[in-house]
Amino acid sequence: MAVNEQAVEQIVKQILSQMGGQTVSSSASNTSGAIPSKVRIAFLSEIGKMEIKEYPMPEVGDDDLLVKVEGCGICGTDVHEYKRDPFSLIPVALGHEGTGEIVKMGKNVKVDSAGKAVKVGDKIVTCMIFKDDPEITMFDLNKKNVGGADVYGLLPDDDVHANGWFADYILIRGGLGSTFFNVSELDLDSRILIEPCAVLIHAVERAKSTGILKFNSRVVVQGCGPIGLICIAVLKTLGIQNIIAVDGNPTRLEFAKRLGASDYCNFKDYDGTEAMVKAAYNKFGGHLADFAFQCTGSPAGHSNIYKFIRNGGGLCELGFFINGGDATINPHFDICSKEIVTVGSWVYNLRDYATTFDFLKAAKSIGLPMGELITDKFALDDIDAAFQKAASMTGLKIAVVSK
Repeated sequence: MAVNEQAVEQIVKQILSQMGGQTVSSSASNTSGAIPSKVRIAFLSEIGKMEIKEYPMPEVGDDDLLVKVEGCGICGTDVHEYKRDPFSLIPVALGHEGTGEIVKMGKNVKVDSAGKAVKVGDKIVTCMIFKDDPEITMFDLNKKNVGGADVYGLLPDDDVHANGWFADYILIRGGLGSTFFNVSELDLDSRILIEPCAVLIHAVERAKSTGILKFNSRVVVQGCGPIGLICIAVLKTLGIQNIIAVDGNPTRLEFAKRLGASDYCNFKDYDGTEAMVKAAYNKFGGHLADFAFQCTGSPAGHSNIYKFIRNGGGLCELGFFINGGDATINPHFDICSKEIVTVGSWVYNLRDYATTFDFLKAAKSIGLPMGELITDKFALDDIDAAFQKAASMTGLKIAVVSK
């Protein structure tokens, strides 16, 4: 008797449905209700203008994931792109600090980039896109940072369009070499903060590689935007108690103390760098810093930071995610005669992402108010207002969240 393959397939679908399992199609599974036929995506259509466009919902291939976006933070890099398009990406679907729920997945997708099982309904974040770089493998997570790869939210537009997290849905494409992690155990605010926190996990690991940053180190963190504040929190979870924050915003400096700073210096209170360095010296009990993190992205900030550091101390410069201009230093006084060990840090690698999940749990366990870094939340429809708020620098982390 001839077998009707189509009829058999329908019977299998019906049985699986009655068992409460995933609804199965030939290429993907979906248990999160009806998926709309259109997807709304926020594009940076020109400098200073975010525009919501609607496109057909992309097809989900055998190696892909369709994710319903729950939230995405606005990064300083997004703001730079919004203001002047330094990467020449316009038109571009922005948003790389995102997280959401898997609503449909290709039949070949079984585990995340750390080997953890995934299913429809799980919450994920994305990390790097490796494409076909032969120098990177999933088994050597320390090999390259994101400088050797791409990320969703900073991709050129293509026929898929759903390439950024400022959208209703995003398509994670296995064929691109995408990496992602199952973070269902974390709350939404923590998931939104994973990407910026990974930047600081990477920076602190770079600092530790000098052999100078220790449990009892005296540390200066210059710049108390989200990056500097998270830096303080990471140091605090490592048990470092003697941290001085440097900034000109009293509200941010007070928050720095809540995240682990032992004291702070408001540069507006001092007549020049030397006076501020002297104040930090006194706050350290008559010592300069053993180590400093420069998080401002200001060339003047970089020029000043060396003066806080003792002979034989260390510096991690992580403030320059784009070209911010040249800094003036005196190599003799600032580096050579003091024998300062300097490391640069730029974003993160896959291993840092995995470490970040544990950091966020540790920060919560000791009562650090990480969620309060997200000061403002906007709906996707208000994306332009959200970017204007972020550009004004009147909040800390600005996020776009689903209704």
